[in-house]
Amino acid sequence: MKMEDSMKKTIKDFDLLNKRVIIRCDLNVPIKDGVILDDNRIRSSVKTIKYAIDNNAKVIILSHLGRVSSEEDKIKNSLYPVSIRLSELLNTKVEFIDETRGHVLENAIENMKPKDVILVQNTRYEDYPDKKESKNDPELGKYWASLGDIFINDAFGTAHRCHASNVGIASILPSGIGFLIEQELKMLGDTLNNPKKPYLVIMGGAKINDKIPVIEKLVTKADYILLGGGIANTFLKAKGMDIKSSVYDKDSISFASNMLKKYEDKIILPIDGYGSNAYQDGLEVSYSDMTNIPDGIMILDIGPKTIKLFSEYINKAKTVFWNGPVGVSEFSNFEYGTKQVCQTLKESGAIVVVGGGDSAAAAIKFGYKDSFSHISTGGGASLEFIEGKTLPGIDIIEEK
Repeated sequence: MKMEDSMKKTIKDFDLLNKRVIIRCDLNVPIKDGVILDDNRIRSSVKTIKYAIDNNAKVIILSHLGRVSSEEDKIKNSLYPVSIRLSELLNTKVEFIDETRGHVLENAIENMKPKDVILVQNTRYEDYPDKKESKNDPELGKYWASLGDIFINDAFGTAHRCHASNVGIASILPSGIGFLIEQELKMLGDTLNNPKKPYLVIMGGAKINDKIPVIEKLVTKADYILLGGGIANTFLKAKGMDIKSSVYDKDSISFASNMLKKYEDKIILPIDGYGSNAYQDGLEVSYSDMTNIPDGIMILDIGPKTIKLFSEYINKAKTVFWNGPVGVSEFSNFEYGTKQVCQTLKESGAIVVVGGGDSAAAAIKFGYKDSFSHISTGGGASLEFIEGKTLPGIDIIEEK
């Protein structure tokens, strides 16, 4: 059964009074030297946590942070800074428990009163040394489930993973989804399954390989697909163009070539761009048409003619799905194209859904956080969902 055809229980389907409610959030935020660089994922989790508090639950929050494959990773990826920020956003004390199991955690939960909130240390501490979280160790899932009465999954960013902290717990406790996952399924499912036409897809990013299934799926639904980044380079190369030193994916040339034969009128490629002689920021920037790239130059962004071309399609669209920056937007010299796309999308009046990952990060970084209908919190999860794959973290949740 496809998820969009089913109705999952939500947090609103449970009586939370005095219940120990485990909420799996995605609080995986960038932290440098103990400072949170972007708290968007924490903010996105607040609505579900607040609902549980307001309904007199005892709230136990689980989340991962980064990858943990050494003791050093544990120090670097502690959720402690997140507990401070979460306290501020919830305007209530969040008790941080610096362990993933044991007496301290059990006693803290034992002594909880309704409206109390506990944040448990990074679930991926259990990945060192033997990947118990990531491999969905049954004993670990059972242990975490024993700490609660109800399980709510609100971590869309890991919904495509089968971990102990989502699938493991949900296979034991009564379960539902939170508001964030509910919104993700509505926007990525309902909106993009029955898009208002014309339906436009913008695809960027460096790697084409992991996006092949989603391109194959979307090209049949969309009226047009605009391509940027390394993906566009691969298509330009497949067209027989000399892209000089630009990065492309050799293994995907035949795929791109077949797509162009089949859907030539639907696939819109860049016609000009900015580049430099190495993949780094701060170097001299070179501008050229795609038909006349100077020797030794790699194209790292789209140019003004391409923006003008793309804008014509964007301004006619009623629904847009955007995944992946159209240039190397983390380099200040090559953020032009992605910024222009953001601005054009904002002004277009279309329903705009941004598919997580780097495009979400770029939209937020450039000040467009509130400019679109929906910015997904899950890059990989959003692509797998659109491909039509089953997401284990949601599939396991009880039906209404």
